[in-house]
Amino acid sequence: MAQDSSGQIIAGFMKASQDTLVGRMGITILEASADRVVGAMPVEGNTQPYGLLHGGASCVFAESLGSLGAALHAGPDRIAVGVEVSATHHRGVTAGKVTGVASQLHGGRTVATYEIVISDDRGRRVCTARLTCLLSDRVPGGGRPMPTADGPASPEAAG
Repeated sequence: MAQDSSGQIIAGFMKASQDTLVGRMGITILEASADRVVGAMPVEGNTQPYGLLHGGASCVFAESLGSLGAALHAGPDRIAVGVEVSATHHRGVTAGKVTGVASQLHGGRTVATYEIVISDDRGRRVCTARLTCLLSDRVPGGGRPMPTADGPASPEAAG
């Protein structure tokens, strides 16, 4: 995929995420391509009552990174929707930030699968997740297409 298309998809993802769960959790994208996506997320604000990073926050983080990779793999006129996510939580984290690296395991025409490794500030593995995304030409279930960096996506893109 052309660098311009990738940049537009990443910018569109960040713009669309501002007022969503991804934005509220403080997830940022550090680098992204169809093969590898790297992001960061603060622990503060994403904890469970014991003060540990919430397992659900790790899953949201993992799905966000893997979905962006799948969207980059799918291309600018297609969408990626997570259909399965699983995670193993290896250790607790109470402060700082976590970094996630999503690596493509399979990139087909209709399905993409990613392994996401989340590590703490000391480089220790916190969580290992696996995400499978359905790649489609339209947004399923009447959802809206992701806006581009230039503004909202056209209604026709939703199918």
